[in-house]
Amino acid sequence: MDKNELKTRTKKTAATLFGEGIKMEPPYHMWKAFDRDLANDFSLFITGNLYSRTVLTLQERQMAACAMLAALRARDELKLHVNAALNVGCDPRKLAEVFFQLAPYGGMPAVNEALDVYREVLKERDEWPVSDGGRSTE
Repeated sequence: MDKNELKTRTKKTAATLFGEGIKMEPPYHMWKAFDRDLANDFSLFITGNLYSRTVLTLQERQMAACAMLAALRARDELKLHVNAALNVGCDPRKLAEVFFQLAPYGGMPAVNEALDVYREVLKERDEWPVSDGGRSTE
């Protein structure tokens, strides 16, 4: 693939992931402030190459990214990727379930922090509260 095609794919994927709803500056802008060329290289690799692969769907990639970021307790990055997960159509109940799944591996503090970030993003998007909340009592 040539450089122009990679740039086009990077911009398209970035717009899909981060084009709506986010109430924070994406890290790319900070990277650019320090080193424009390196920021572009990071973006081309992460968004243009990695996130554009088709082995996993964007939804599956975002669910995995959210689980890992929640386990790492990386709040700001988690906020960015929760928003991206919702942008690509991840089921809000499944995303909450991913965070509950952290309990045996990352502990309840990680679960609580992830759910707090998730609720914050949902409120910013005017999507709080999430209907049903999980299991039905019927």
